Amino acid sequence: MKLPQTPFTTTDWASIPKTEHKGETGAAYWRTLHFGDMRVRMVEYTPNYLADHWCDRGHVLLVLEGELETELKDGRHFRLTAGQSYQVSDFGDAAHRSATRSGAKLFIVD
Repeated sequence: MKLPQTPFTTTDWASIPKTEHKGETGAAYWRTLHFGDMRVRMVEYTPNYLADHWCDRGHVLLVLEGELETELKDGRHFRLTAGQSYQVSDFGDAAHRSATRSGAKLFIVD
């Protein structure tokens, strides 16, 4: 990943407004910053969240709280808990979607 030219910046995530994104079930609440083409997000999934789409975008994702279930379109499943991360590129066949039974809080850069 080539990070865009950005001055040193600190973020008080509580001061960034939340946007709601409905899932097939549940909802995701995003706090989002943009730096050129780079998006940095703090995301909270409600319990019983299931994404309503397959995502082809690359991410670096860190689970801060809770448990995340990630399904790849090819049928593979991964379970991540607090302190675990995944990395996926914009290229290839790793379309994925997220779900959680108990809720999760994530930090995502894409």
